[in-house]
Amino acid sequence: MTQAALKKTFYSNGKLLITAEYTVLDGATALALPTIGGQTLEVEPTTGNTIHWKSFDADGSIWFEAEFPVAAIIGNTQNSDETTNKLIEILHEAWLTKPDILKTGLGYRVETKLTFPKHWGLGTSSTLINNIAQWFEIDAFALQSKTFGSSGYDIACAKNNTPILYHLDRGKPVTEKIDFEPPFADNIYFVYLNRKQNSRQAIAGYRERRNSIASIITKIDVLTQQTVLAESLEAFSAILKEHEMIMSDVLGIPTMKSLVFPDFNGTIKSLGAWGGDFVMATAVEDPTDYFKSKGFETVIRYRDMILNRKA
Repeated sequence: MTQAALKKTFYSNGKLLITAEYTVLDGATALALPTIGGQTLEVEPTTGNTIHWKSFDADGSIWFEAEFPVAAIIGNTQNSDETTNKLIEILHEAWLTKPDILKTGLGYRVETKLTFPKHWGLGTSSTLINNIAQWFEIDAFALQSKTFGSSGYDIACAKNNTPILYHLDRGKPVTEKIDFEPPFADNIYFVYLNRKQNSRQAIAGYRERRNSIASIITKIDVLTQQTVLAESLEAFSAILKEHEMIMSDVLGIPTMKSLVFPDFNGTIKSLGAWGGDFVMATAVEDPTDYFKSKGFETVIRYRDMILNRKA
């Protein structure tokens, strides 16, 4: 059998968290949407005991490249490059669970390819974790927990091709596929804020500020269900506004609309880590020109961003 015949390819979806940002860490039910963009991972066996890793951004440029011995993975050997160290750590944890994947005398050529721009924050890490878990045939949620932490909703999106409801039950992930196709989808837009937020720092900040979380989770659970069931743009937008106000109080941070878009004729909902990556906007009229006039060039329609492949 040729080396080409032994090549394996894996794929994972990107993600957007629509409700329950931060509170999903404490058991709140979140509405999460897989994105059309994602990441592939191609693995090809080679001779020798090295891993040659190359990562491509959506535009075809190489954003990361490294070569290191398989022994570095087994020993979790660290060096001066932070990205390489994190990759070795992830592969080491995967190897601990399934050590027979990395055999003596065998190396790999690995290529990852994003189909969304890396700086968008749609899940470069979570798609990588899920792809590596597929390669090693291990639990992606467990691998993420050991290497990045977080709630795991992004791993659930990586695995599913339709919208989901997601929550943690005594620390274990629970995913429910749902039918979420708003009749007003053409009035929903995603706007990139020209900066990527550090999720780990944002989560740490949330943990320092949260209080009376049980009552907040109850409110968020209700709003998530209402979001899914909303039949009109007006109802949907009102729910988003209420969600924003609750999280603004919890985080001690003004809403993105009040800070950046006070004159916007519509609703702005922060997604994931507040202050970076994407916001969701709802409007009766196409707001693209408005956002571009504010310096935000990336405005994506709902149907061009969200994956909903039922078959």
